[in-house]
Amino acid sequence: MVKPVRFTRHAQQKFTDLARLGFIITPEQVLEALRNPEHVDTDLDSPVAQRALSDRHLVRVVFVENELRIVTFYPARRERYEP
Repeated sequence: MVKPVRFTRHAQQKFTDLARLGFIITPEQVLEALRNPEHVDTDLDSPVAQRALSDRHLVRVVFVENELRIVTFYPARRERYEP
């Protein structure tokens, strides 16, 4: 059974904010990072799932695990977070 996923208002606003800056991320890309992450950082208060978007960027998704609530997400340079 797949848990339903809910985007917070902040996460919903991120799509618009990033698009204004010329960085397009789709809800499908965020969900793919959450459902099939390449890495999950659990050393933080909230876990962060990440998945590559390109050779240069990845998306990091901060979420609440017990209900799969996406708090926020952001693009990042791969070199900063990948070994």
